[in-house]
Amino acid sequence: MDIILMENVDGLGQIGELVKVKPGYARNFLIPKKFAVEANTRNLKELEHQKRQLEYKAQKVLQSSEVLKAQIEKVACVFALRAGEDGKLFGSVTSMEIQSKLADAGIEMDRKKIQLDEPIKVLGDYEVAVKLPAGIVATVKVSVTALD
Repeated sequence: MDIILMENVDGLGQIGELVKVKPGYARNFLIPKKFAVEANTRNLKELEHQKRQLEYKAQKVLQSSEVLKAQIEKVACVFALRAGEDGKLFGSVTSMEIQSKLADAGIEMDRKKIQLDEPIKVLGDYEVAVKLPAGIVATVKVSVTALD
């Protein structure tokens, strides 16, 4: 019996896949628990329509992420902070400060998307990764200079 999976089922498949199973397994377990629906022409057409809609949405998210990536990569975050003689900062630059610099440039970003492993504590130039939707990664240039 052919069925369309509505949930991920271990050992069987992922959501939206068309799989062949024994009729009893489908009738007694998968369909009553709403893990699957029967693969008739109506359900197949509905599945194709949903796939087209998801593709369209994914394409729009990809395009908006590319635009946001271009905006982020234009911004250079410059921090002038007090530092000791050996170049160590009194304090640090965290993802919150980078987020506020991006917000000043007109880019609203969740600070959890800024991939800063640990706060910046030394003077210098850095490239920090920013995760965007659709698997796109942008890099923002961060420059930390000593305050005169």
